[in-house]
Amino acid sequence: MKKSALALPLAAIAFSPSAGEANAVMPADSSAAVARLSYPPTMRLDLVEKHFGVEVADPYRWLENDVRQDRTVRDWVTAQNQVTNAYLETLPGREILKKRMKALMDHDRFGTPRKAGQRHFYTYNSGLQNQSPLYVREGLTGRQRLLLDPNAFSADGATALAEWEPSPDGAHLLYAVQDGGSDWRSLHVLDVASGKTLSDEIRWVKFSELAWDREGVGFFYSRFAAPSEGEAFQSTNLNQQVYYHRLGTPQSADKLIYATPKRPKLGHTAKVSDDGRWLLITSAQGTDDKYELTIADLDDPARKPWTLVKGLDHDWRLIGNVGSKLYFLTNKAASRLRLVTLDALDPARAPVEIVPERKETLAGGSMIGDKIILAYLINARTVAEMVDLDGRPAGDVPLPGIGTAAGFAGKAGDPETFFAFSGFTTPTAIYRFDTSTGEISIFAEPRADFDPARYVTQQVFYPSKDGTPIPMFLVRRADVAQSGKPAPTLLYGYGGFNISLTPGFSATRLAWLEQGGAVAIANLRGGGEFGAAWHEAGRLHNKQNVFDDFIAAGEFLMAQGITGKGQLAIEGRSNGGLLVGAVLNQRPDLFAAALPAVGVMDMLRFDRFTAGRYWVDDYGYPSRKRDFRNLLRYSPYHNIRTGMDYPAIMVVTADTDDRVVPGHSFKYVSALQHADIGSKPHLIRIETRAGHGSGKPTDKIIEEFADMYAFIAKWTGLKIGAVAN
Repeated sequence: MKKSALALPLAAIAFSPSAGEANAVMPADSSAAVARLSYPPTMRLDLVEKHFGVEVADPYRWLENDVRQDRTVRDWVTAQNQVTNAYLETLPGREILKKRMKALMDHDRFGTPRKAGQRHFYTYNSGLQNQSPLYVREGLTGRQRLLLDPNAFSADGATALAEWEPSPDGAHLLYAVQDGGSDWRSLHVLDVASGKTLSDEIRWVKFSELAWDREGVGFFYSRFAAPSEGEAFQSTNLNQQVYYHRLGTPQSADKLIYATPKRPKLGHTAKVSDDGRWLLITSAQGTDDKYELTIADLDDPARKPWTLVKGLDHDWRLIGNVGSKLYFLTNKAASRLRLVTLDALDPARAPVEIVPERKETLAGGSMIGDKIILAYLINARTVAEMVDLDGRPAGDVPLPGIGTAAGFAGKAGDPETFFAFSGFTTPTAIYRFDTSTGEISIFAEPRADFDPARYVTQQVFYPSKDGTPIPMFLVRRADVAQSGKPAPTLLYGYGGFNISLTPGFSATRLAWLEQGGAVAIANLRGGGEFGAAWHEAGRLHNKQNVFDDFIAAGEFLMAQGITGKGQLAIEGRSNGGLLVGAVLNQRPDLFAAALPAVGVMDMLRFDRFTAGRYWVDDYGYPSRKRDFRNLLRYSPYHNIRTGMDYPAIMVVTADTDDRVVPGHSFKYVSALQHADIGSKPHLIRIETRAGHGSGKPTDKIIEEFADMYAFIAKWTGLKIGAVAN
């Protein structure tokens, strides 16, 4: 039900009173007191291109080359990591943070169960396993049995279990394997009773749903053609197709179900309705929630698929069906979404409204038993309620507090569902809910080593540059908040792609909080917290609003005395990395340290690699004059202001990221290191055998965040001390 994001949630942590001295703030090093680092030499090309009459230099284009294919780039990565690692080894508190993060992450972590037949499938991590194994129970209270352990997939823990789906009867498990953080998947099938993997193997799968047919003898999936040799991790993805695979046959025998060769930029995913009759193919051209719908009657295989919704104009999310009546969440005539039905057999019939749009944003829905669960966002926190199939109120879902609920998978006819719930000071717990009785019970609850009562969470609203009120969550130790003194603060933002930042638990930020630092999460325009208008206000030619919102957040934190001059660090990942890079160029004086991670840093060439072409919905087309000029104004790589004093910066990326290719970060840090922007460190941390974020093993997560937070602790003046348990 919840749109995924790479934004990492906040967390809470208990700490002993004896750690109070960790709140002491040391003066951050001034640039005059820091010896200039000696960076590895980076070749500069004499490359200047003219775009719409504007000359644009790109001296580091050679760093776009794939590290797997280009030895020169590989050697550059090695040299940069040597400098960065040598610097990180000098940071006080790095090992303390690493040890503490490891301890804080060492607790049971359950995934949300999925029921198939009489079996329940779920992931479970005992704490520090690099990847979470998959378990099965025969019935709700049956014995837990290990079904699949991805920790055995590779020696370094970097091969992960990605998406998975049991067959309707629970006899088979379809699962995807992700290697080294790549977006590419290979699909495999497991016999659940014996635990043996079948011979079926499907390759070149990416951005795909896993959809079993009713009988569980085959499944639908989306794939691309095999890329040319050496191009798998950089070439643009075009001509996605939907196939059907029957168990026991080779991939070469799979049946092509749907393709649009005359519209190669369309991507397609397939979903089978709960009753197994309808195959819904959802087509999109970019990242916007604007879809075309094609439907097929699996009970009438002789009939060709037909168009249900034409035109890439609106969001359509199937949540269930009763016969040919299909229930959708849509933003057609409802910027914050509503619930409607479409008739599969009568596409010309107008949508029938079941639940109208409300002032709150409708974030998701599921048909469970004879009810529909609807989840709404109220100021970025979740509330959930039930309606019957005609839209009449049928009671609330009693969530355990203020936070984020996700899951609610299930199907019509079965009242059982499960959901995960977490908050800034609430580790993720799993709950079972019965829509027929309204009863809620705990399926799994972790026992993490912290006391939430020692922490306070506030939601504040601050004015952006144009006066728009922007919400922001603020999490601190209670004594830090009560002291009234400014504290080193980590400000996090994203602001794009209709993605909402909601309350959530993360062990890695606990270490920062318990040392006396503050964490602020700004719900910037461009996100999905307040519907389509909020997203629209932060995309394309409105993108500067996002940067203004983030800068205003920093100014507000200082004006309110929450943090002080030289104490503010910023972090963002992916689109948030772009955010950090852009505001550093616009207000380098405001921040003490910055962590732009896996960011989109060259806004003139992002659409030339892998999935980058999808992002034109939020950014615009570099090949169009008006968009080009807008992108050039804020592109982090092109706007570094030589002669200005920049804060300490550690760029974070991975050498095999095939979502936002690492060339973005490689070029950006090279430009930073070349420019005259002060003597504070401008480093890059390059993870090996890792991608954009998903599938990253636990040990690498701990090491990465220990390095990141030790770096900003030094430059914001946060003293790191041992914590008594």
